[in-house]
Amino acid sequence: MMPVLDLHWHDWSVLFLHYAMLSLLSVGGVVTTIPEMHRFLVDQQHWLVDQQFAASIALAQAAPGPNVLFVAVLGWNIGMNAGGYATAALGMAVTMFGALVPSTTLTYFVSRWGHRNRELRAVRAFKQGMSPIVISLLIATGWILASSHGDPATDWPLWLLSAVTAVVVTFTRLHLLWLLALGAILGVLGIV
Repeated sequence: MMPVLDLHWHDWSVLFLHYAMLSLLSVGGVVTTIPEMHRFLVDQQHWLVDQQFAASIALAQAAPGPNVLFVAVLGWNIGMNAGGYATAALGMAVTMFGALVPSTTLTYFVSRWGHRNRELRAVRAFKQGMSPIVISLLIATGWILASSHGDPATDWPLWLLSAVTAVVVTFTRLHLLWLLALGAILGVLGIV
């Protein structure tokens, strides 16, 4: 059942500030902050339910465009739970501005500085040290999305497909779109 929310300006400002904080932590893209978004929106605030959260991400990822679209869909669903189309538009704007403005501003200034100082040993070390962090955040995101789908004992084909996809992406040069097409075909056939 979808929650019916009574959000006030304080709630909207908390949502904006939380997304602004996540924006500054989104090393590797905003998708790496999905576990924290889930904790905040579903577990702590109860503004969304698990099914809405997972469906928002799935819908946005299936649509053409940048990965950040799921942030707008999450905000839209929060707003719809709070009252309708006007609040849905507000929710979308709050989450998108919160997710985009801080990281965009920081990236602009840091990238200019990093380009001017690209030969410094500290800059090169920082770039190399960020790789394991980004990979870990993406694994955590995948785990949250997969675990909200169901039990591995009953949904083993989905989990198997996810594991095979991870191995294929890691060790081959097969383009990811072929794997997405395979997943779509298996989904249409009802296998996963």
